[in-house]
Amino acid sequence: MDTFQPKVKVAILGSGNIGSDLMYKILRQPGHMELTLLAGIEPQSEGLTRARNVGIRASHDGIQAILDDPTIQIVFDATSAYAHVRHAKALRDAGRIAIDLTPAARGPYVVPPVNLGAHLDAPNVNLITCGGQATIPLVHAVNRVTPVEYAEMVSTIASKSAGPGTRQNIDEFTFTTARGMEVIGGATRGKAIIILNPADPPILMRNTIYLLPAANEVDETEIVESVEQMVAAVQEYVPGYRLKNAPVFDYRDTPTGKRLMIAMLLEVTGAGDYLPEYAGNLDIMTSAARQVGEVFAKKLLETRDRRLSFRTA
Repeated sequence: MDTFQPKVKVAILGSGNIGSDLMYKILRQPGHMELTLLAGIEPQSEGLTRARNVGIRASHDGIQAILDDPTIQIVFDATSAYAHVRHAKALRDAGRIAIDLTPAARGPYVVPPVNLGAHLDAPNVNLITCGGQATIPLVHAVNRVTPVEYAEMVSTIASKSAGPGTRQNIDEFTFTTARGMEVIGGATRGKAIIILNPADPPILMRNTIYLLPAANEVDETEIVESVEQMVAAVQEYVPGYRLKNAPVFDYRDTPTGKRLMIAMLLEVTGAGDYLPEYAGNLDIMTSAARQVGEVFAKKLLETRDRRLSFRTA
């Protein structure tokens, strides 16, 4: 006989491409979550229609539809940085956990395999940007072996995968990603660049990372092993995440003498749940969001079980 598996009710705010892809990911792999609502603001939204077609309640009343349902505990905000500033306060006041897929950064930055465990009590966590989710793990992987003085990332994505939200948030992308490389990755200074490539057929998401360690003498083997471990950790929830080559160690002439530079090139192929495979930049965000939501949901259930055990003891 099947045993009842408790679930945490969750909702997605934003019925665009990111919200739709996240919906299909949660439906395919719900874990400890039960998706009960997809909310948007456009009555004729294709995303709301898709939700209804797969049996998910849909509403064009936006965040109000979520606030009106007290059973929803976790909310994925897939709208915009501007909108999330307002949403964050409303959700916090209502006691809901917000997982922010925009660059608004109202809560602590989170990259699942790096620092999620440190923020499981936060009412709002920020998933930074697609470029941040792709590159910060590798900055951290090097920094845990040897201090990184400078980290620079160049993220190239298909123009077709950059919707209105992405284009409106370019400034937030560069600032938040650079800051994430410092706060989470551990680099003393960070810089982020994004390029929208109009090539047809569309290219896969590609990220180039340049790092300047504080020391010229490093243990290359240990760095390579740390990077490989981190890649494997990300691939657990983003199977299409892969390094194109092993880290390259190169000495460059600078005004202060020769400096060691570490370069890495990675590529992200989307899972194709809803978005096309070339939209790895969006897929890594929705994959990270599902992973973070699952960990939060599991913790909520464990906390509830402990309270019940205490009461009946």
